Amino acid sequence: MNLLQTLIAFVFALGILVIIHEMGHFLVARLCGVKVLRFSVGMGKVIFSRRFGVDQTEWVISALPLGGYVKMLDAREQNLDALPAPDRQREFTSQNVWKRIAIVAAGPIANFILAILLFASLYVHGIPEPVAKIRIVPEQSVAYKAGLRGGEHVTAVNGEAIKLWSDLRWSMVQLAIGKNAARLDVSRPDPANPNGMLLDTVTVPLNSLTPEDLEGDFLGRLGISLARPPAVLGKIVPDGPAMQGGLQEGDLILAVDGRPIIDGLAFIDMLQDSANKPLTVTGQRAGREFAATVTPEGQTQGDRTIGKIKAEVSMTPDMVTVSATPVGAIIKGANRTWDTGVLTLKMLGKMLVGEISLKNITGPITIADYAGQTARIGIVSYISFIAFISISLGVMNLLPIPVLDGGLLLYYFVEVLTGRPVSARFGEIAQRAGMGILMTLMLLAVFNDIVRLIS
Repeated sequence: MNLLQTLIAFVFALGILVIIHEMGHFLVARLCGVKVLRFSVGMGKVIFSRRFGVDQTEWVISALPLGGYVKMLDAREQNLDALPAPDRQREFTSQNVWKRIAIVAAGPIANFILAILLFASLYVHGIPEPVAKIRIVPEQSVAYKAGLRGGEHVTAVNGEAIKLWSDLRWSMVQLAIGKNAARLDVSRPDPANPNGMLLDTVTVPLNSLTPEDLEGDFLGRLGISLARPPAVLGKIVPDGPAMQGGLQEGDLILAVDGRPIIDGLAFIDMLQDSANKPLTVTGQRAGREFAATVTPEGQTQGDRTIGKIKAEVSMTPDMVTVSATPVGAIIKGANRTWDTGVLTLKMLGKMLVGEISLKNITGPITIADYAGQTARIGIVSYISFIAFISISLGVMNLLPIPVLDGGLLLYYFVEVLTGRPVSARFGEIAQRAGMGILMTLMLLAVFNDIVRLIS
């Protein structure tokens, strides 16, 4: 069932992105007076086609669902002698260079517009997100040495106001790429006043992070993680290990075998690592301390046996719903799209100079996996996934590689500067080189996908 859901989520997301990208080319071509012969979703053999419109454009679904194309009237691909004069005037290469630039750029721009609208729709709807509150910080970590202890709410990073965990992570990753220090404005509990808060500024150095760290949980490497609620028991399954050990709903777990439990996540981790082992659990119940002996029941998950006591433990962090007016949502969506695009380019630049591993290049298998995962999590996650992939598609298509939109734009800007088009011979050689680069990247992406599956 999960495989079917993953395939449906992947095909739907990819179909939307391809249609929007190619529709950008199609609409601007029509606005510029260029005749469009075919609009294809997918590549390769045509499996469905219909002709519509004044120009009788052929609308096609092709066999390979990994792309698409818009075929325009083009003198380089067909003989125009038999066509009437009005049609010959609508040929693509005979248009002035600015029209050709507009037509080619319209595809990636359409992807960016889609991302902005998707993000904006989420902001209008309201996005529940964790607040930027930090979990207990491990001693000897970079964050601990900088002055963080846990329980702090981060209110700004380098002077830029934030309140969400995603904002904190986003700001930190951008600073980490440039190896800049992160100056965190925080609100932390006041030791002298249980209900009071102190304002403070903590500077966390990021120069200790390696390129490999950025590929994973780089905040965890610094000792920074999302705060979780205390280990309070919820619903308890009858006759399960928790009930047999005397635990009750509402119990606050303070320690296990004498080791302090900082939150629900730490409690679950300890239980999972203690399958079939008796544990002494101490906690508070109705304001009084208690002790109980509980033996987590071993359950096999994959190649690992984990312990469970069959009781609910809250893992939900402090949340806030982020929303905006339609205009504000579009501004937020545009900012997020811009920031994501810039970060993508920075990451690509780091890959080119060898500072970040090429293992980060992903292909259709990984994208399909993420599509399935986000679809199972919920509509908000799935829409966010489509928006991020749309941005990536837009950025990748703007790279100055022949056969991509960016390569064609490079030709046309050279034409603007020199006053004459790139020679056909040069264009042919560049196309072959570009195809070679593209095929190499695709093979590398698929290889990385397969390695991820195996590992």
